[in-house]
Amino acid sequence: MFMGEFVHNMDKKGRVTMPAKFRENLDGDFVITRGLDNCLFLYPIKEWKILESKLKELPITSKNARSFTRFFFSGADQSNLDKQGRISLPQNLRDYADLNKEIVIIGLANRIELWSKEKWDEFMVEAEESHEDIAATMEDLGI
Repeated sequence: MFMGEFVHNMDKKGRVTMPAKFRENLDGDFVITRGLDNCLFLYPIKEWKILESKLKELPITSKNARSFTRFFFSGADQSNLDKQGRISLPQNLRDYADLNKEIVIIGLANRIELWSKEKWDEFMVEAEESHEDIAATMEDLGI
């Protein structure tokens, strides 16, 4: 399980060190792709395969399903950690998430998200301003 928030710097080659706490759950290959809210989603292969099978079941007759699947799969890249515990971020994904030097890495149970520090700070301001509304919505969902 992934949880926590960490800030790491990306080097000039587009590599960022994964928090030690996350590395053991990233044993072997993983998939990184465009996420929602202009961040990147990183899934261990086991979790990716679960998501992949669900997306394959979506009806190709649904325009929204086709659009989401294209968005999600076209940006996907399979990779692994190097010997120093770093991941290499492809240029197209760095551009999409506007990743520069400071990267916020957060754990969300079955996936990791990578955010530009600026976008994460903006998100957190908005989330803090509306946390009561968000909590009410979660209550409606039974959480």
